[in-house]
Amino acid sequence: MFKAITFLLFALISMGSLAQGIDKQSIDFKSLQKSNWTKQELENALLITDFVQSLMNNHDFDYVLAHYNNSAYKQHNRNLPDKMTGLVSFLQDFVEDYPEYSYDVQRILVDGDFVVFHSHATLYKDDRGNDQKGMNIIDTWQVKDGQIVEHWDSIQALDGFMRFYSLISGGTIRNDNGVF
Repeated sequence: MFKAITFLLFALISMGSLAQGIDKQSIDFKSLQKSNWTKQELENALLITDFVQSLMNNHDFDYVLAHYNNSAYKQHNRNLPDKMTGLVSFLQDFVEDYPEYSYDVQRILVDGDFVVFHSHATLYKDDRGNDQKGMNIIDTWQVKDGQIVEHWDSIQALDGFMRFYSLISGGTIRNDNGVF
């Protein structure tokens, strides 16, 4: 019980302080959470929110590796390397080219151990909020015992540049986990 309360307080404080970051997209968890979630579902949603905010918006890769680098993480996006270290390595290189890359989470759905984010990802700050730019992404994570253990996604490129980028980068298979 103490562990759960400590985690919830830490996550809420972290999200509040992250929201003050200049030019950083921030996940508005309070407006996205649902009253019908169980206590465990709320904890799972907070865990994934902290993970996504740190990884996709703050690009705080050291934090992600320190808090979420367990050996059980299985990546089902065939274009990304497996394990948390593979994901972080890929994104470190990606944000060198696109430092304004961010995730605007539009919806959070939770069903037991599964947390689903429906998000609008953009490469440039000026494209945030423009649903004609970037990518429409649905991510699904499985959480077990407070650990992120699996990830699946479905990505729709919204503009010509992202369609082209997806075409040229989409052919390299970087893990053998399958899509399901």
